[in-house]
Amino acid sequence: MQLPHQSSSSSSRLINLILISSSLCIVYFFLSLVFLHGSNSKFEDSSSPEAVLPSTSIEHVVFGIASNRNSWHKRKDYVKLWWRPDQMRGCVFLEGMAPSDNDTGLLPPVCVSEDTSRFRYTYRGGLRSAIRVARVVAETVALNHSNVRWFVFGDDDTFFFPENLVKTLSKYDHELWHYVGTNSEIIMQNKFFSYDMAFGGAGFALSYPLAKVLAKVFDSCLDRYPHLYGSDGRVHACISELGIGLKHEPGFHQMDVRGNIFGLLAAHPNAPLVSLHHLDHTHPIFPKKTTAEALEHLQEASMADPHRLLQQTVCYDQWFSWTVSVSWGYAVQVYDRHMFLPDILRAEQTFSSWKRGQVLAQSFAFDIREPHPDPCRRATVFFFEKADSGRDGIRSSYRRMVSDNCTFDMTSPKRLEEIRVFSHRLHLDIKQLQAPRRHCCNVLPSSAGKVMEISIRECAEEELIHMHP
Repeated sequence: MQLPHQSSSSSSRLINLILISSSLCIVYFFLSLVFLHGSNSKFEDSSSPEAVLPSTSIEHVVFGIASNRNSWHKRKDYVKLWWRPDQMRGCVFLEGMAPSDNDTGLLPPVCVSEDTSRFRYTYRGGLRSAIRVARVVAETVALNHSNVRWFVFGDDDTFFFPENLVKTLSKYDHELWHYVGTNSEIIMQNKFFSYDMAFGGAGFALSYPLAKVLAKVFDSCLDRYPHLYGSDGRVHACISELGIGLKHEPGFHQMDVRGNIFGLLAAHPNAPLVSLHHLDHTHPIFPKKTTAEALEHLQEASMADPHRLLQQTVCYDQWFSWTVSVSWGYAVQVYDRHMFLPDILRAEQTFSSWKRGQVLAQSFAFDIREPHPDPCRRATVFFFEKADSGRDGIRSSYRRMVSDNCTFDMTSPKRLEEIRVFSHRLHLDIKQLQAPRRHCCNVLPSSAGKVMEISIRECAEEELIHMHP
């Protein structure tokens, strides 16, 4: 009579055992998923350059600078201003050794270009040296420096801003193939060469893996393109054959313009200033200074806040209906009237085109506006004087350096003698580089009638930059 009871008990134990086993299997399954997900996350993180590798610095960059013995003795003074011998690597390439001088320790070493007589050059009226300059790319890679992420190329009159160069390149994964630079400011130049070509005077950058492959195949490309005019055209042609297009970065500047480039600099794009070119063909960027002195003065501002350099911020003085445009570290413009933001962001045409002649030669590839026909109605300009860093941020000051001989009353900004700008050092992260937003500013109450004070800050989420009623 006890057999049914024993059978029932055995069945119950069996069911319990099955339930326990099933539960353990389910737990094991979920734990496996969690472990697998965690492993994959770790694997993904470890493959991300930002997660494992240190951030890109100037020590990861190798420069190739194209020059010649006739120009190097003058242009080296520009290079000396931005070159850092204790941090930077690379060469300036000449067709032969230049006479030694006392500046050797302050400049990049000189490398003698290889013989290029075996390559044909058929562009009528051009210069064969374009082939030698083009091969600077391959010869710089052949220097075999270690721990390289980027190769950067420019002319001897290309003025680089190293912190901003590195910050701009940090947007990109250096383990992928990247060709970074900009084209010309002139429509005809781009039409003749290519909108997708990085102009060599502005400087351009190649990521390490792209540069290594390009160096291996470059001579074969030179054989196919004897008909091209310049060195940058040959580089562009070969990179195009590798299937790579240009990453346009507005902080590089070819500067195919002449004369007073104030209007261009004062309306700089919302991006770090990386390079300037053709400075022998433009006026000094600060009044009463030589070109070299003016660049050195701009560097003083760059040392205080490199990422904010030339960044344009616009605000309004409601009491007088003034429009104030701050191009940090360079100039402050105060207009005696209300101007809409889209108008003030256009570059005032203070400069002339690179060449005269047909319409396209005088047509620009960016927004411009004509100066006011009455010089006395143009903005009152205050140029950068100095910047002081402290615990509360950075105070930069700007003063009038040019007299316009205009009459004015106490409601005119021409009565001002100094502009003081308060800001905090700008630290751009990867998201701000990928999706930049212009900063806002406020005109601060000031007891001194000849001094205006301005505070720069991040804009509120829904804040609009306009004249408030």
